[in-house]
Amino acid sequence: MKIYKIKVNGKTYKVELEAMEEIASEAPKAEEKKAEAPKALTPVSGEGNKVLSPIQGTVLSIAVKVGDKIKKGQKVCVVEAMKLENDVVSDFEGEVAEILVTKGANVTAKAPLIIVK
Repeated sequence: MKIYKIKVNGKTYKVELEAMEEIASEAPKAEEKKAEAPKALTPVSGEGNKVLSPIQGTVLSIAVKVGDKIKKGQKVCVVEAMKLENDVVSDFEGEVAEILVTKGANVTAKAPLIIVK
């Protein structure tokens, strides 16, 4: 471990850095990273009203389960974009028929997340 002084906008900071050889054994291999990657958006297979993602981002959590009764305006999941968490609410009232994404999935804007019947 080495300690360096860095000056940013006139302010001095102390930074500790580790050599790459020291942590290379701890880092997962490229093949392992691909295997651990979150699942992509699954194709829409059901009929019904689709709750769409308002933005491109990563699904942080899903607040409903298949079979849950939901109301219009109820939070169904959270999508994170640029370090901001955005609650996704349902525009429909009904029963959750299908969940098309998993936690950690990357979604595009207007991508269907949940089907409500």
